[in-house]
Amino acid sequence: MRPLTAAVLALALVLQACGGGDSGGEQGLKMFADKRFRALGITKARLVTSYDTASVPFERDIVTQWLAGAAAAGVEPFITFGHSRVHPKKLPSAAEFRTAFQAFRKLWPTVNLYAPWNEINHASQPTSHDPARAAAYYNIVQAECPGCTVLAGDVLDQAGMGRYLQRYRRHLKGTPKIWGLHNYADTNRFRDTGLGELLRTVPGDVWLTETGGIVQFGRSFPRDEQRAARAVSFALRLARKNDRVKRIYLYNWTGAKPSDRFDSGLVDADGTPRPGYERLKAGLKG
Repeated sequence: MRPLTAAVLALALVLQACGGGDSGGEQGLKMFADKRFRALGITKARLVTSYDTASVPFERDIVTQWLAGAAAAGVEPFITFGHSRVHPKKLPSAAEFRTAFQAFRKLWPTVNLYAPWNEINHASQPTSHDPARAAAYYNIVQAECPGCTVLAGDVLDQAGMGRYLQRYRRHLKGTPKIWGLHNYADTNRFRDTGLGELLRTVPGDVWLTETGGIVQFGRSFPRDEQRAARAVSFALRLARKNDRVKRIYLYNWTGAKPSDRFDSGLVDADGTPRPGYERLKAGLKG
């Protein structure tokens, strides 16, 4: 197996737009300043934000604060776009997406690592039934930012992923060098099914752009921090043993409240490390 160091291990942080002291933006800044995060030596992090961020004041504020925190911590930012939080069901036209991306680039010209759309095949995203439009977004980011690293796909490892990607690829201009995958099913069911399907379907390198040990998720995963910790270890092993996997982004740093439906945090809401954090720390050493 390849050694897995902080050079290829990154931490994903998907921020939600919410107000008050529990805002995702504040959690992001806390992560960058946390001595436990700094002890890991991780120099890469990912932020999901709305495609129309540049035109929405509260979104602009979150991104500005998060990018400032990343810069202060010496962390490379990776920006992934997703649906609007103002109009979540809207599927922007290619022209609308181009205008929004140009506005984003004007505000934050130093960002040079992008995934054009988050989980393009998931039902929560308006791209889920339109792989051609999702491909158009990739083509636009490539054309508008020729010096940038742009990931294709960024799909979730769910049923039908391969068929979606086949349709998506027909509309791409050129051959992407890097593909993004969210392999929660693999990681938490201790298998490599989703990754295997992606590797068979597309050429090029793969980044596991969002994965992690699920502490709790509805009825499927009752609360269990030890099971989540084992999943973190499995995710690291899976990344090690596949030469085409070049990065892995774990989601996420701060855990949710017990009453929340989904939680995959490495530390509790009060900052106390969970078993998953300890597995990650150990995994980076050996």
